[in-house]
Amino acid sequence: MQSRSLARELALLVLGQLSDRDQADAADLPLDSVLQKALDTLHQHWRESLDTCATDLEKAQQALLDSELQDGGDGQSPVVRDHLRTSLTTAEQVLNGLSSSLELPRLLALADQETVRHGAMRRVTLVMEQRSSIDARLDGVMEGWRLSRLPRIDRDILRLAVVDFTSLKTPSAVACNEAVELANRYSDDQGRRMINGVLRRLQDAAASPSAGV
Repeated sequence: MQSRSLARELALLVLGQLSDRDQADAADLPLDSVLQKALDTLHQHWRESLDTCATDLEKAQQALLDSELQDGGDGQSPVVRDHLRTSLTTAEQVLNGLSSSLELPRLLALADQETVRHGAMRRVTLVMEQRSSIDARLDGVMEGWRLSRLPRIDRDILRLAVVDFTSLKTPSAVACNEAVELANRYSDDQGRRMINGVLRRLQDAAASPSAGV
């Protein structure tokens, strides 16, 4: 179970390093290169989150300055609180993510490295090879939304879930539950809600006798 979860997480982070035009040739990468790609993706993700956090703090500071220059500046208090709340939430996510990134090399060292590498690279290859059909399947359950409008990391979480319960024959409930775990670690509140909704509809489709999932 741990090796499969690590393989899925590693695959998610490696996919973040590959453009849509890249070929599925990552299977021959040595584990240290795979891990470096994963950590590069992770660190970039948290850098972007910190940039967003800094922007919210700047907005809160500006709102405070504006309130000092206005009579009855108490009206700015809700705005300041909203920016501070958003910033603190993002900062908490960053700290949790950084903790996870520090744990990843240690967990890989404790796990069966060849099993993890093989599982991760197999998932990467399957996503790259089948992306068009996977994306069409996901678009079919998006209900008025398009997969292309989601952040890259959310798209890849969903793609890996589809690969798991189609090509890898993981039970759909297990694949979706583990995709939710990835969403909890790497997505924001809006992304988690979207991913949960899409995963529920995928499970419903998988349970339907006439489904192609």
